[in-house]
Amino acid sequence: MNPDPTLATARASRDWHPVTLLALLAAWLATAGNLPLWSTIARLPETRGWHAWLNLGLLMLAFFAFLFAFLGLLVWPRWRRVVGVLLLLVVTVSSHYMLSFGVVVDPTMLVNVVQTDWREARDLMSGALMLAILAGVGLPGWWWWRRAVRRVPPVQLAFQQLAAVMAALVLGMGLLWLGFQDLASLMRNHKSLRYMANPFNTVYAVGRLSASPVARGQGPLMPVGEDARLRTTALAPAQAPLIVLVVGETARAANFGLGGYARDTTPRLRQLHAAGDLLYFPDVRSCGTNTQTSVPCMFSHLGREAYGSSDVRHETLMDVLQRAGLATLWIDNQSGCKGVCDRIPNVETRAANDPRWCQAGECLDEIMLEELPRQWQALDPQRRARGTVVVLHQMGSHGPAYHKRSPAALKAFLPECERASLPDCSPQQIVNAYDNSIRYTDHFLARTIEWLRAQNRPAALLYVSDHGESLGERGLYLHGMPYAMAPDEQTHVPMLAWLSPSLKAARGWPADCLRAQTGRAWSHDHLFHTVLGLAQVETQVAKPALDILAPCATAGRL
Repeated sequence: MNPDPTLATARASRDWHPVTLLALLAAWLATAGNLPLWSTIARLPETRGWHAWLNLGLLMLAFFAFLFAFLGLLVWPRWRRVVGVLLLLVVTVSSHYMLSFGVVVDPTMLVNVVQTDWREARDLMSGALMLAILAGVGLPGWWWWRRAVRRVPPVQLAFQQLAAVMAALVLGMGLLWLGFQDLASLMRNHKSLRYMANPFNTVYAVGRLSASPVARGQGPLMPVGEDARLRTTALAPAQAPLIVLVVGETARAANFGLGGYARDTTPRLRQLHAAGDLLYFPDVRSCGTNTQTSVPCMFSHLGREAYGSSDVRHETLMDVLQRAGLATLWIDNQSGCKGVCDRIPNVETRAANDPRWCQAGECLDEIMLEELPRQWQALDPQRRARGTVVVLHQMGSHGPAYHKRSPAALKAFLPECERASLPDCSPQQIVNAYDNSIRYTDHFLARTIEWLRAQNRPAALLYVSDHGESLGERGLYLHGMPYAMAPDEQTHVPMLAWLSPSLKAARGWPADCLRAQTGRAWSHDHLFHTVLGLAQVETQVAKPALDILAPCATAGRL
């Protein structure tokens, strides 16, 4: 029996034309999928008065036109369902975190996402995220997947869809031209807006990362400091220096008690500082606003600006120290060393099973002090006889689960925020949880100094955080803003140094000279050269002008 052609024609007329569906998807993504962008623009002082709102309307229409053109080139019938749902997911998740934490999506933020492990991802999960996925992916995705699509001959569809793309591009360019002066000024004055345009921000970030050999971990590794050698050799094993470099995590200078914060978040370090045993540097800037950028950068010889523009992979400070003949060790309680420790002895502690420090798959930072003596003794004794440089990479104040970063016995500020969605907590609860994590860092550093004292040898501890953190100021939470537009809270970090009396005497560093260095402005750019000087490693790549302690070595010889 032949099907009724009249029924088939009626059914086909009810099916959706592919181009119409693309227009609806573009409209959804341009509006509901970009709430962070439009709400941010609406709050700007430039969007006041009817003229400003007219320009905002032009921008929204132009954005829709360009998004439709993008979809018209990307989405074709064979993969329409999958790509549509994937776009809904990307846009919804991105919008949720932009609205919740004030972050933006740029290449460095995408690297953070890619390198986030299950423990960090768990801390970012919340009921609000599940609701956002249900509203932004589940319901529209179900509708999108079930739509019956009209069958259009391939050549005819290609002509119609590409013609619609061209029309959309012309419309978009025309709308931008009408409001060009005001829109260009808006984008120039608020550069973060370009990283909020879903899904173009994600496409741009993926493209940048795909084109970068450094981000892909490819390309040859260029040697650094091939001429490295020790300036002096210890006369006896007990005279071999022991240097511990603590890489802090997400500690911002604004909440460090030693820097003048109203709360005493660093009581034990304050005692050491008052006794003259500790140097605190109040004006230090980070190399980046996230761990993936800052940790490799601070161990690089290039400095922030050159590192950010380089597509070449280089060896790091740890390679140079090891080449000079020193014993080197990296102990990590965070998400890894980001390639810095790949060629030296290293160990991770986050998955340890010590019930004193560990639970639910992660450990407090004191687990590293349990591991340190054993790992240090296991290093090559000939190298240890020349000196040792150990790096302890903290979990520190990693958010948003700040309340997990300190033990109950050291929680001085209550109540704490215990939610994954920080905006759901009061500002004071967030600050309480964060300040407790800083207080625990104070305890951890003081314990590390105690261990160094007990070794009865020239020793030093140098602590600096990898980047800072936003705690709700100006609607921003966490970190990862593009450096050029990052607030001070994300780039101003604490740094301190403890030098044993025997080390200061051996180097002849005057106490007043050391204190004088704390009054100057420093940055991560100085870390590479300062550690080389501290370890007495000579190499042409070292720059004494960037060594924080070099002026005191000169003063000690006068």
